[in-house]
Amino acid sequence: MALPSIKGTKNMKKSITTAIFLGLLALILLPQVAGAVSIDVGISYATAIGLGTRDIRATVASIINVMMGLLGIIAIVIILVGGFKWMTAMGNEDAVKSAKSLLFQGVIGLVIVLSAYAIANFVVGSILNAT
Repeated sequence: MALPSIKGTKNMKKSITTAIFLGLLALILLPQVAGAVSIDVGISYATAIGLGTRDIRATVASIINVMMGLLGIIAIVIILVGGFKWMTAMGNEDAVKSAKSLLFQGVIGLVIVLSAYAIANFVVGSILNAT
């Protein structure tokens, strides 16, 4: 049983690697040659790809405000569910205790959300005014 020759394997690996490299290079450069892609890497790049021109700090402040608003809505819903449970408890002490607990948790959550909103507005306002 004869072993295959190893002489041609090195050249074959080199030619395959070269072919793959040239193929990838062609795929990358072909749109440029055809004029299908224009690379604009400057100050106007964000507007060229459809992004806004608003300051990133103002965008972060808007995201924080939206998140705080959603958390506030969740706290209000928890308070409403607690009130509904209390009204429909029909004198059951366990249900009333559960409803009171839910109301207390909702109020605490709302206080935390409002405090976080006030702190976030102060910090973001200070950062925007300082720079």
